[in-house]
Amino acid sequence: MREKSINVHYSFIFTIILVLLTTLQTVYADNPYRYYTWKITYGDIYPLGVKQQGILINGQFPGPQIDCVTNDNLIISVYNYLSEPFLISWNGIQQRRNSWQDGVYGTTCPILPGKNFTYTLQAKDQIGSYFYFPSLAMHKAAGGYGAIRVYSRPKIPVPFAPPAHDFTVLAGDLYKRSHRQLKYILDSGHDLPLPDGLIINGRGWNGYTFTVDQGKTYRFRISNVGIATSINFRIQGHTMKLVEVEGSHTLQTTYTSLDIHLGQSYSVLVTANQPPKDYYVVVSSRFTTRVLTTTAVLHYSNSWTKVSGPPPGGPTTQINWSLYQARSIRWNLTASGPRPNPQGSYHYGLIKPSRTIMLANSAPYINGKQRYAVNSVSYTDPDTPLKLADYFNIGGVFNLGSISDQPYNGNAYIGTPVMAASFRSYVEIIFQNWENTVQSWHIDGYSFFVVGMDGGQWTPSSRAHYNLRDTIARCTVQVYPKSWTAIYMALDNVGMWNIRSENWSRRYLGQQFYLRVYSPANSWRDELPIPKNAILCGKARGHRTRPL
Repeated sequence: MREKSINVHYSFIFTIILVLLTTLQTVYADNPYRYYTWKITYGDIYPLGVKQQGILINGQFPGPQIDCVTNDNLIISVYNYLSEPFLISWNGIQQRRNSWQDGVYGTTCPILPGKNFTYTLQAKDQIGSYFYFPSLAMHKAAGGYGAIRVYSRPKIPVPFAPPAHDFTVLAGDLYKRSHRQLKYILDSGHDLPLPDGLIINGRGWNGYTFTVDQGKTYRFRISNVGIATSINFRIQGHTMKLVEVEGSHTLQTTYTSLDIHLGQSYSVLVTANQPPKDYYVVVSSRFTTRVLTTTAVLHYSNSWTKVSGPPPGGPTTQINWSLYQARSIRWNLTASGPRPNPQGSYHYGLIKPSRTIMLANSAPYINGKQRYAVNSVSYTDPDTPLKLADYFNIGGVFNLGSISDQPYNGNAYIGTPVMAASFRSYVEIIFQNWENTVQSWHIDGYSFFVVGMDGGQWTPSSRAHYNLRDTIARCTVQVYPKSWTAIYMALDNVGMWNIRSENWSRRYLGQQFYLRVYSPANSWRDELPIPKNAILCGKARGHRTRPL
């Protein structure tokens, strides 16, 4: 009888282990896998006409493009051949149930020189245009970034005909100083000067060419991968039909130029319907004291006429122009997103938020040095990633509730702010900007609805002007000077998520914090387990990940 009882006991344990193993193996098993091996090195680049040290991936600047389909699994093995720690983050990829893979220091230990780490990502329930970038220190100023395209599954309808070709445009500002020199300036307590120039796909003036056939329509996926300035994008003599913004299919409005703020991505359709010759593709800075400009070339395949003369001008410091354009971008309610049901079947405006959070950016001096803060707390990284400290219950790393829901009027201070939030709650977040500069905010792990933006101070009466029907869902949003932007967001993704300024000097000097979205269920249904290959650093050294 005792032997039978023991056999039943072991049979039960074996069944549980089998279920766990099966669960781990089938988390992503129904979807294709794509494998990448990336070698991170230094290399010489010359986009501004002078020799600079860039960060290359497999010898490329920008790095390799990731092309995948909704729900694909991405296995990316990164080898760090730099002389310093390195991490890659995935701007816009939501890492559903998996903030372990987010690639920022709050979730992931750095890859040390000479070491390797393999990311396991999934483009879960997503489509659209995004990019990856190096997240530590000021590495982003040296390159190490590249495009991510997530295509719709074959049976999911797309609200436009397949284009003749799909072009990537990675545009943004660049400094001639190295990333170490920029870091030194910031560490010394100073802000950065205006960038030295702008680049398109890693090239300077007329350094890149997009070749088109007359009469055909092309898709351009444009991302602002810079660290300091908003940009305006335009193509000489051509209009652009906006079709997608960071995973949202939009109403197909036509524009002659588009403002693209730091960290943002847009998709447009351009028809080559002009006389056959070459045309300027222009990127210029917005809201800067001196307008920076660079160009690429739109080359008709039957053209014998090169570009000549000055490129067409664009908006420079006009705030209202940009604000009105931002408000004109609307959700296509009848188009499918990553799933076959229409985007508009999710009625975000009918859900009442359970919590209102107001986040105010500021530029205080602390201990005689320039810092940046959110609700008067200027973030500094601890020695242990927050996610690991939370998982292993390590004390002395962070405190929940160490940043207020509302602006704090006292003196700013340095800390490690983490805001607590409940899984499946629905929140309203107000980004309040009392400064004279345009802000760009990004939230990892989420897409949110931009329900309103306007000048002045936000008040509850501002809700009367919200768009509760067809605003777009995106992951990065601008806030104009002396203005506010309001978003609605469903907290449906458990994890530790970075909320940050996309202006990299502001982020580096403290304008960021983490949102801990918590589920008490402690279930793999809500959050995936710690990766077996997770790097353990700081106070997490000596702990174990998991046996399976």
